[in-house]
Amino acid sequence: MTTVSFQGVRVEAVRGDITRERVDAIVNAASSALLGGGGVDGAIHAAAGPELLAECRELRSTTLPDGLPTGEAVATGAGRLAARWVVHTVGPDARRGQRDPALLASCFTRSLEVAAGLGARSIAFPAVSAGIFGWSVDDVAAVAVGAVRVGGVGAPADDGAPHLTLVRFVLFSSDALAAFDGALATYA
Repeated sequence: MTTVSFQGVRVEAVRGDITRERVDAIVNAASSALLGGGGVDGAIHAAAGPELLAECRELRSTTLPDGLPTGEAVATGAGRLAARWVVHTVGPDARRGQRDPALLASCFTRSLEVAAGLGARSIAFPAVSAGIFGWSVDDVAAVAVGAVRVGGVGAPADDGAPHLTLVRFVLFSSDALAAFDGALATYA
């Protein structure tokens, strides 16, 4: 495991199951519909229970009738998860031609901003857009770590401490962990 510090925030990569993370917020690699699906999205919805789906349906019927746009983020409660909040973000789909690294970076920076706005001190991310959305895990790792490094950790709190003190990338496979360890090691 490689750990680095950016602006006083510990950033690390671990292999694990994001639904078991004991952090303030976990990030869901969601679909625009916010109603669950496969992969990380399906696992988070299954572990969180029906409360998460109910909150997502409420968002869709009120503030997000057209769904969550790619690169944006929104928070809900976390249902039965150990986390307090789930921050949902929609990654770009390379298979549909969405290959702009800035759009992918926005998933990470907007999620950090939303989490910091909630008062979260710790957040866990999956490899947003890797896998079914067709981005290589090496590209996702480089973009994600770069987004966190370039001021995406939130503004200092009133007491002068950063809102976020821990950003953890939780990866399901050893290949993904190696990619994120490599991206972090460039700043170690």
